[in-house]
Amino acid sequence: MIEYTPTKKEISSAEDIIPETKRLEEVVVAFVAVEKDDDSSVAKDAISQVISSMEKIGCRRLLLYPYAHLSSDLAAPTTAKSILLEMESCASGLEVYHAPFGWTKSYNVRVKGHPLAESSKVITKKHIVDEKDQSSEALKGESKIKSFWKILHPDGTMTDVSEFDFSQHKKLETLAKYEATKKRVSDEPPPHIALMKKMAVADYEPASDSGNMRFYPNGRMIKSLIERYVTERVREYGGYEVETPIMYDSHHPSMMSYFNRFPARQYNIDSEGKKLFLRFAACFGQFLMANEFQMSYRNLPYRLYELTRYSFRREQSGELVGLRRLRAFTMPDCHAFCKDMEQAVSEISIRFDLSRDVLAEFGILEQDYEMAIRFTEDFYNENGDAVRAIAKRYGKPILVEMWKEKFFYFVLKWEFNYIDGAGKAAALSTDQIDVENGARYNIEFVDENNTPMHPVILHNSPSGAIERIIYVLLEKAARDASEGRKPQYPLWLAPTQVRIIPLKEEFLEFCNNLESRMSKRNVRVDIDDRNESIRKRIRDAEKEWIRYILVIGQNEVDSENLSIRDRQTGNVREVSFDDFIAEFNAQTHGKPFSGLNMPKYVSQRPQIMA
Repeated sequence: MIEYTPTKKEISSAEDIIPETKRLEEVVVAFVAVEKDDDSSVAKDAISQVISSMEKIGCRRLLLYPYAHLSSDLAAPTTAKSILLEMESCASGLEVYHAPFGWTKSYNVRVKGHPLAESSKVITKKHIVDEKDQSSEALKGESKIKSFWKILHPDGTMTDVSEFDFSQHKKLETLAKYEATKKRVSDEPPPHIALMKKMAVADYEPASDSGNMRFYPNGRMIKSLIERYVTERVREYGGYEVETPIMYDSHHPSMMSYFNRFPARQYNIDSEGKKLFLRFAACFGQFLMANEFQMSYRNLPYRLYELTRYSFRREQSGELVGLRRLRAFTMPDCHAFCKDMEQAVSEISIRFDLSRDVLAEFGILEQDYEMAIRFTEDFYNENGDAVRAIAKRYGKPILVEMWKEKFFYFVLKWEFNYIDGAGKAAALSTDQIDVENGARYNIEFVDENNTPMHPVILHNSPSGAIERIIYVLLEKAARDASEGRKPQYPLWLAPTQVRIIPLKEEFLEFCNNLESRMSKRNVRVDIDDRNESIRKRIRDAEKEWIRYILVIGQNEVDSENLSIRDRQTGNVREVSFDDFIAEFNAQTHGKPFSGLNMPKYVSQRPQIMA
């Protein structure tokens, strides 16, 4: 038996309670002191040993009693509090209570005369390893996962990869081989690298770490519009936009638990005695935020969204290739907190359609990518209908990796993969069903029976990294050029959409008026006022992939119509100003707009020596 009364709040982080006397009978009391360097692994080891002892004496009621006097090497209060909460959450199957943290308490204890009634244990990390060793051990564990590779057909049947006829599905075959070999290093530069420099989109930054890019005005314009469009679509879907830090304390219990299990090629920073790391996803910030929410099942699914500029991942140097794989990247990250697996499966279906729609608006169509889906055998046995429904809607064969047992925090993950000219796959849209991090971050909601529960969490990026979208657009453009088609951006993403070229300086005033009228109607338009031949200026506009070119001479000044040179069709036609604007806006409807990100006059622009 124990009876205790909180008497004094000792620290600022103490629990907010109304002091009252508590009395518990037939209970195991665990007096706990959390020390420096203790982490999630210690918490799990400790509660495991407590449960083992309780099973021996046949008791199922436990009181966790914070007792700082057991040690002179205490952890910080926030760490101690988190570890105690994790111990409580891990004691499944027991009736668990805890004495208030951060209070002085008076108490009376009566102990039974039993050989196992009193014991003392000191539990520490079984071994201390540095980050490299932790990653190595985790990678070893990952390499032992038993996988079965299959092809899921639109009709819901599955075939072993070795028995599938890839003759009509060459890109899927490339993806299957790419995933089987796990070779990420490029033997030769993909075509988009030359284009990203030639089109003054982006380039490597030699003064930074590898994999950190510089974006020129053209590239920043394109990147900004993509970011805005994805964010608008996620907001329409129901995502609530937040902002979280880019760095976190690696000794926070939730972080240590994550790192000990999953290898992360993170950037580390030492600051004022703290070991910080740069985030490689928005998960940490959003989960720590959700930890403080008071949620009911009626609030779910609840969706948090952040456009992370930037997330950081210290990829191996041989894997860093242009915009395909970076160490600093912009990731739209939307998490949905769901009450159960049924709701999660329903929600993931909605996000599947959202992701396909988002890619389509960038001009990335289903024939441009291949789908892979990974799940545990248990998940498929219980939710096979949902997986087969997605396969039917996708309408093409899908590469499947089925795991015999769960190793990662998720039980299902799907992704769309673009296969580039070098035969490498790059994941774009993705979603995951996470069954661990709700408990790891102690995120709770109250169910219909007023019982605290941990949510199932979905991790979705409707587009994948923004830089990868640009990579795909440039790769597609390079492929078009190699096959005799004119490369181009989607019109709404073109840095310049219309170029006006005056035949002579005397027509410049008319061009300025025309530019002003178009700009007010959400057209990005510039004027090539250089003292160059008309042929060269048209040729330069073609090289910049500018869709519409207007050459202005006396005939055009005197006419009520515009003479439009359409780069896409190669035709020159006359059309009224209003009809042209209507045609133009029909192609850019529903997309974000921004004005030029460069001087209006071409003569005023520096030449970028990329």
